[in-house]
Amino acid sequence: MRSLTIRWSLADAPAGVEEELASYVESTSHARFTGMAGLRYKTWRVRPGEWFEGHYVFVSDEARAEFERTFTEGAAEAPGTRIVGSLPVLIEASEVVAVAEGWDGFQPAARA
Repeated sequence: MRSLTIRWSLADAPAGVEEELASYVESTSHARFTGMAGLRYKTWRVRPGEWFEGHYVFVSDEARAEFERTFTEGAAEAPGTRIVGSLPVLIEASEVVAVAEGWDGFQPAARA
């Protein structure tokens, strides 16, 4: 599976940025990516005061490459960039070796 990680540093971000990011994901971003063609799934992760990232898994090299191209071209205007106040520090393609679903199953949610 083809994946892409986009990460922003929160080291110099304004106080409270984690809550603003979580609210954005809940109100806008989750719906944008739910059902997106070419995307298997996306997760949003944060380490408060350190970083915020989106991790995407795509159905093909082409889907990943197209998303990476369009994101990179518009990175300066991306919602994450606007909220954090700086460009991503990492845009990294990778391969997912495997995914296991635990006994309790997968729960898609805009906020846990």
